[in-house]
Amino acid sequence: MITEETKTKIKKVKKIKEEQKEKILSVDRQGENKKAKKDGFGITIEEMTEKGLCLGHQVSKFNPKMSGYITGIKNDIHIINLEKTAVCLEKALKFISELVKENKTILMVGTKPALKNLIQETAQECNFPYIVERWLGGYFTNFKNVFERVKSYRELQEQKEKGELERFIKKERICAEKKLVKMGKKFEGIKNLEKLPDAVFICDIKQNQLTLKEAKMKEV
Repeated sequence: MITEETKTKIKKVKKIKEEQKEKILSVDRQGENKKAKKDGFGITIEEMTEKGLCLGHQVSKFNPKMSGYITGIKNDIHIINLEKTAVCLEKALKFISELVKENKTILMVGTKPALKNLIQETAQECNFPYIVERWLGGYFTNFKNVFERVKSYRELQEQKEKGELERFIKKERICAEKKLVKMGKKFEGIKNLEKLPDAVFICDIKQNQLTLKEAKMKEV
């Protein structure tokens, strides 16, 4: 026999499920809406949905700080509110646009394997300095010494381009070339950076906590 208390609990569960279902349907309708609003940079809610920007993390990884940006749950995955995302994205793009107009330097950082190529290609296309390998402690806080190492890398690179390494004996030449490759992984993306950047674009804050920490310390 089902007690009144049990019936009440069942009703509450059904109500919660119905509310979640309605939220999910609302998100789905966003993606189907062909008249989605465009922001100042021509990005539509429809395009963002097609790219999967509405998909968040699993519910088990929920961060309470994100509650205002989540609109529902689907297949145990949080659904992100794309209306709010579009507003924040436009704000970020405007900030970057202003920096570019003022000829400011923006350093792009993305050390996550899946994002390395994208970050590097985007940075090269925009003529931005970039770092896609492991962030070495001191890039910002000890920039003077880092700059000296970058300078050495440029000089060694110039020597190779001019064929000056050919004058070395075989063993020395091989060592120099290995050193060049090793330094290239660390400094190729910032070889033209002669001062601290005016801003830093960090892809995946969680993986690049040290970058964020140093940027705050140096007020980048």
